[in-house]
Amino acid sequence: MKLYNYFRSSASFRVRIALNLKGLPYEYVPVHLAKGDHKKEAYAAVSADQLVPMLELDDGTRLSQSMAIIEYLDDTQAGPALLPKDALGRARVRALAQSIACEIHPLNNLRVLKYLSKDLGVSEDAKNTWYRHWVRAGLEAFERQLAQQAASTFCYGDTPTMADCCLVPQIFNGMRFNCDFDGLTRTMAAFDACMKLEAFQKAQPSACPDNEA
Repeated sequence: MKLYNYFRSSASFRVRIALNLKGLPYEYVPVHLAKGDHKKEAYAAVSADQLVPMLELDDGTRLSQSMAIIEYLDDTQAGPALLPKDALGRARVRALAQSIACEIHPLNNLRVLKYLSKDLGVSEDAKNTWYRHWVRAGLEAFERQLAQQAASTFCYGDTPTMADCCLVPQIFNGMRFNCDFDGLTRTMAAFDACMKLEAFQKAQPSACPDNEA
């Protein structure tokens, strides 16, 4: 398999974690978002939405959108389950994952931040304030969801799920912008538990071959 991705892309980071948790080898294909590689003809020829990540299977089939990719891997590949077997558990994990992937991330991804700066003329300080506001608000909601569940090591239960695949990249990005994580007790406990595992460590941006940090 080939994974077209960018080291700082949180959506790419999610899929790298999932592949590692499943123990699946893959070829790392960098697509430099900050330099606009995703908009160039070569990548447009293989990616309809010109976004990352994109997973190319051994038979040439291409899959886009991190959440769809993770669920595909869970449905078709052996290894630890990333979604519970019961319907209620699956709904809970999907809700947690989507709280990050659909509520926090879209407001703070690179193309939105670039639009704020370049097209709307928002200052760097104002842009960063925007970022921190939406991350904090989203993670407070995430913390409230966790507080309504039984105590667990990870976001849901005692093994990592798709929710943890989403949480860890969001925390990493929040750290880059000096977001406030105070009081997010269960959220940060889940993050810390994840970062003790090799699958998460190997997926982090500093471990990527195109890392420029």
